[in-house]
Amino acid sequence: MLKRSSIPPYPQFYELLYTYASGVNPTLNNRINAIFRGGDSPSQPLAEALYNEFLKADVSDRMSDVSERMHARIEAVHDAIDTAMTTANAYSGSLQMASGDLDRDISVASMKALAQKLLAETRHMQETNRSLEQKLEASRDDIAALQRDLDDVRRESLLDPLTKIANRKSFDESLDTAMAECAESGNPLCLMLLDIDHFKTFNDTYGHQTGDQVLRLVAMTLKSNIKGKDLAARYGGEEFVAILPATSLEGATALAEKIRKAIQAKELLKRSTNEKLGRITASFGLAVYHPTDTAASLIERADRCLYAAKHAGRNKVIKEDDLVNMAPIKITAA
Repeated sequence: MLKRSSIPPYPQFYELLYTYASGVNPTLNNRINAIFRGGDSPSQPLAEALYNEFLKADVSDRMSDVSERMHARIEAVHDAIDTAMTTANAYSGSLQMASGDLDRDISVASMKALAQKLLAETRHMQETNRSLEQKLEASRDDIAALQRDLDDVRRESLLDPLTKIANRKSFDESLDTAMAECAESGNPLCLMLLDIDHFKTFNDTYGHQTGDQVLRLVAMTLKSNIKGKDLAARYGGEEFVAILPATSLEGATALAEKIRKAIQAKELLKRSTNEKLGRITASFGLAVYHPTDTAASLIERADRCLYAAKHAGRNKVIKEDDLVNMAPIKITAA
């Protein structure tokens, strides 16, 4: 698509297409789909505008922008209500004065003048109320749009900015929820940890931009192979994690083997030079939830299995049952 549209193969444009393909940002997808439906051709300026709007801005900046817009809208509503209250108080005062005048004998001319004055003030009151209704209606629409923006910002705050899958914060929250549901339902729950083999060497050899593409590739492979309530997340560095509710240890093992083979099958190519960079592999550790587990203990067992997979030669899947038949591993400081 980039080549057909004469868009340079820059990392930010790959990130834009990856975000669109993964569907993690519905607002971006709706915008791009509307562009396609309108018959517009993709171009570099359009791609840059979409990237700057949806991906470049920091989440904290967007949150600040939404907060400022919300504050401005609330201030506008307050001003409209204050104006309406001032008008209502003035109208009430006029009615009281008119009531006093009516208690006395007044001439027909004075009665006519009083009626005209009350009619004019009534019309002013109606106009003020109509203006207030319009502003409240506009505010309702604006606040609904702001709520959608806040939902988008919150969703993005739970994504890893590089790989566009769940980040560590999202993982921590989701694991607590999954463990609570597992304890209540009695269904199995597995945790999968995976680490890209020799990633530091690869990163140092080919550069950080290529390393970032490898991280995105592994993240996309992991995400595309899970389903349902499963959650794929970047745990940190070159390490990823998947929460697998309602999945037995045997089922998690089969899934890990599928992902391991899918990662190994992808041959890397440096786009700028068409240089073949070989293949990457990953090691996996699997643990199953026990009623006595905390989040820390479950992660620790999966981590021990991952370390065992590394120790056994890498590009392997080790589940916690396998540790029983393996020789003890001495863990040394890195």
